[in-house]
Amino acid sequence: MEQALQPLIAVVGGAGYIGSHTVLALRDQGFRVVVIDDLSEGHLGALHGVELLQGSLLDRAFLDHALVGRGIAAVVHFAARCYVGESVTDPGSYYRNNVGGTLNLLDAMLLAGIRRIVFSSTCATYGEPREMPILESFPQLPVNPYGNTKLVCEYLLRDYHRAHGMDSVALRYFNAAGADPEGRVGEDHDPETHLIPLVLRAAAGRLHTLKVFGNDYPTRDGTCIRDYVHVTDLADAHVRALRSMLAGTGGARAYNLGNATGTTVLEVIRAAERITGKKVPFEVVGRRAGDPPVLVGSPAKIAAELGWNPSHSDIDTIVRTAWRWHSEHPEGYGDA
Repeated sequence: MEQALQPLIAVVGGAGYIGSHTVLALRDQGFRVVVIDDLSEGHLGALHGVELLQGSLLDRAFLDHALVGRGIAAVVHFAARCYVGESVTDPGSYYRNNVGGTLNLLDAMLLAGIRRIVFSSTCATYGEPREMPILESFPQLPVNPYGNTKLVCEYLLRDYHRAHGMDSVALRYFNAAGADPEGRVGEDHDPETHLIPLVLRAAAGRLHTLKVFGNDYPTRDGTCIRDYVHVTDLADAHVRALRSMLAGTGGARAYNLGNATGTTVLEVIRAAERITGKKVPFEVVGRRAGDPPVLVGSPAKIAAELGWNPSHSDIDTIVRTAWRWHSEHPEGYGDA
């Protein structure tokens, strides 16, 4: 008897950082995968031979061609612009890409008869909560256009569930970090704004001096506390969300992907020095506008409902896997 084919999953933005790790997780668990990406932010070298349909979410005709008639069981949607500062200076591009692209995708899914989607959301939809850790029940009050666009997309998912029976899971990330433990894929952004890659560049001598924005916050060492979650753990959450929908759990659900603990900027620097054996040169400069002292999320809901618990997300494991990737790929995917 022939073995039944595993479901086919379309990963939109699958050539990007979290998307490429999720593609690996899906393939490792036997799913068939097709990637939809315009490669404006992603990297062909991250795909390891997975089928790529190259095009933009803003091109509805392309999306219809990509989705209709392929037997796709579900979509995982990562594609978005995601720089907070840029969203403030150019909000129009964020609404066009993040909201307009998602609307096109949902309508193309309806045409193709696809009724399951996992959506890449963000803790930025909460704005600046006064209590920690952040729970899903907290008010969503974004303070920048990037957070606004992600919240609008969550509204779309809820409305499409009510109107069209489309099931969805929105996963609200905190700080994605680290790299595949086997070194297959990693983090390569241009420009790079994430703390851990910048710390490792400084350790490797590729960044002259790391800037630490403020050391006078009301935290244990005066620097900001953030909730770092290993990208492999994030990928696992997407697979669990997919499996729950494929097993028949419906609705328009949302979960935090936090680690329930926070790490200060100085603690990240010290971890990098432990792992690399190198000194990280840094200087303290003024605070950045809008940086809250602490952002930490509770994963209690997704742990209870989907059994997700981050198993790679201690800071040393995060830094160790990131250091391996950056050491082996000093130019990112450009040297692949």
